[in-house]
Amino acid sequence: MLRFTALDLVSSRKPVKTELPHRRISDYFGELTFNNTAQREFLTKEAYEQVINAIEKGNRISRTVADQIAASMKAWAITKGATHYSHWFHPLTGSTAEKHDAFINPVAGGRAVENFQGNELMQQEPDASSFPSGGIRNTFEARGYTAWDPTSPAFILDKTLCIPTIFVSYTGEALDFKTPLLKALNSIDKAAVDVCRYFNKDVNKVNATLGWEQEYFLLDKALYYARPDLLLTHRTVFGHASAKDQQLSDHYFGTIPARVMEFMKEFEFECHKLGIPVKTRHNEVAPSQFECAPVFEEANLAIDHNQLLMHVMKRIAGKHNFYVLLHEKPYAGVNGSGKHNNWSLETNTGINLLSPGKDSLSNLRFLTFLINILKAVHEYSDLIRSSIASASNDHRLGAHEAPPAIISVFIGTELTRALNELENQGANKIEDGKGLNLNIPKIPEILLDNTDRNRTSPFAFTGNKFEFRAAGSSSTCSKAMTPLNLIVANQLKLFKTEVDALIGEDFSKDDAILQVLRKYVKEARNILFEGNSYGDDWVAVAEKRGLSNIKSTPQALIKGMSHKVIDLYEREDILTKRELQARHEIKIKKYTMQIQIESRVIGDLATNHIIPVAIKYQNILIENVKGLKDVLDNKTFVKLSKNQLQSIKDISEHISEIKNGVIEMIQERKLANRITDSNEQAIYYNEKVFPYFNQIRSHVDKLEFMVEDSLWPLPKYREMLFIY
Repeated sequence: MLRFTALDLVSSRKPVKTELPHRRISDYFGELTFNNTAQREFLTKEAYEQVINAIEKGNRISRTVADQIAASMKAWAITKGATHYSHWFHPLTGSTAEKHDAFINPVAGGRAVENFQGNELMQQEPDASSFPSGGIRNTFEARGYTAWDPTSPAFILDKTLCIPTIFVSYTGEALDFKTPLLKALNSIDKAAVDVCRYFNKDVNKVNATLGWEQEYFLLDKALYYARPDLLLTHRTVFGHASAKDQQLSDHYFGTIPARVMEFMKEFEFECHKLGIPVKTRHNEVAPSQFECAPVFEEANLAIDHNQLLMHVMKRIAGKHNFYVLLHEKPYAGVNGSGKHNNWSLETNTGINLLSPGKDSLSNLRFLTFLINILKAVHEYSDLIRSSIASASNDHRLGAHEAPPAIISVFIGTELTRALNELENQGANKIEDGKGLNLNIPKIPEILLDNTDRNRTSPFAFTGNKFEFRAAGSSSTCSKAMTPLNLIVANQLKLFKTEVDALIGEDFSKDDAILQVLRKYVKEARNILFEGNSYGDDWVAVAEKRGLSNIKSTPQALIKGMSHKVIDLYEREDILTKRELQARHEIKIKKYTMQIQIESRVIGDLATNHIIPVAIKYQNILIENVKGLKDVLDNKTFVKLSKNQLQSIKDISEHISEIKNGVIEMIQERKLANRITDSNEQAIYYNEKVFPYFNQIRSHVDKLEFMVEDSLWPLPKYREMLFIY
């Protein structure tokens, strides 16, 4: 493989200007979505009302009305240039899936008409046998069903009407991420409404909201294709550090390079047409790393939009001679990428339940939800940890750039003081006629920015929301949002049961609430941490508190399958034990396969690319030494050839270490492949195969620093990290 130079990339590094319409964003925002405006225009009154009732109340849409909706949706789509339709779903691969069918149906006379019926809208039958199922489906059992999710509007992508759907097996088990997510969102809606009615009887719906922050790297497409490791694993398994990378912090929030700006403008334009409310863009910490973020949306819609955005980004990047790297750690030694999940709860009356109020009553409501969330995270911290576990995120978590593997919660100085005062007040009764007096001076004055943000915390309160910072950049938000909404829903139900029991014992409502909250503060206190979560001291403190420090994905996934977790999912009717076991099997095997693939890539690159080049350069040095010996006297030769001889020796040692490391790694891989238990196999890969990665890499990276630049077979960090 030939080395790339700056000259080779000149033509591909010219900004690609795309003519975008000179219109306000508001003029075209959502024009490719069958949103509320389009539904009002194209649907009959009856059909529109059934869609709204399905979205707001969960009512079923009748088959008769479904035909009307399908015909109207087709008519709208055709006006936008659509020729095909597809059920768009989120299988357990972690990406999205679709099968396109044309609207046309042949008619007499050799002609065709566009047709789209209610049954085609409501349900389709993609092949379920080739998607991951964890043993739920056999290869010969092909039948699976997709079913329309009316809460997420259909959209047009590449002249195809895409209809968001769930995906289940022939026997009814969930084979996707959306099905359990929708159930968890429904669960928290009902549980939160019941608790809200302690404070406001008008609340009849609570939506979980989500605002994700998508971090990503951009790389010249030519350099991407010149790196087999990036092609096959999406990260660089070798690479010596660049002399300059992020040390000066000069990239962070700096001027966006012209090429990147052209890419951003086009992908934002496409996103806005699809109704994705992308609002923020900026340079991130590492060179060639960037971030975009939208306005908050209902969680299910936000997750659909994030999945769609990742697809759009990749498609548009290609037009600008870029490749989008969504891997959590594509480059060693510089910051990796996360996908911060900013989560909150909002009522139909317009109240953010995680916003501190302006009076004692509204702040009691705020404290009720805040403390129940703390209690939920404390009780199910291992489940939360397992939700963000992956082979790629393991490279990032705890790497002094991202939250550690210890799950803790940051709430800030003022709220910590407020909880302390609440806990220490005791069980004082409320005097008749005087209403509620929390006697917590700071609470009525809590503002959105009452405390600094803690970027080292995996789960931080940031004024009116929680920021789940530990989620990885390549992962679907469903992995984090389903368990989070589930555990909070479960906790709110337990809270209401306890409060109602005290009310039954003649406690006033407010007294009963305060009694339970004080107890929860004591029980959940260990999960709170205000300091530096990157520090070594925190590891020791967390251990004393009894908090888990689960460092690897296999350990995290196994912990996430406890009897307690299975009971929770079954009790809330989110997933059955069989479905959970199937998902666990998929995740644990995916981890093993990813490590296996990386191991093979490392072996291939080391053996077939790195070692031959090192030997070639070593031979050049040997010839040089021979030439010196021929023309110099012995004393001068000994003096002047010392460094060359040492280099020859060093290269031989590195080659030997690489060769031995690859042989030993392959041997361990063979032993791992004989293990039949998937958990044990994943642990073996993690403990016996994975350690060779850095061991081999250290010698390869030293060779990169020694071998003549023009011979080195892979683009280097200094060439990949900087965009011109």
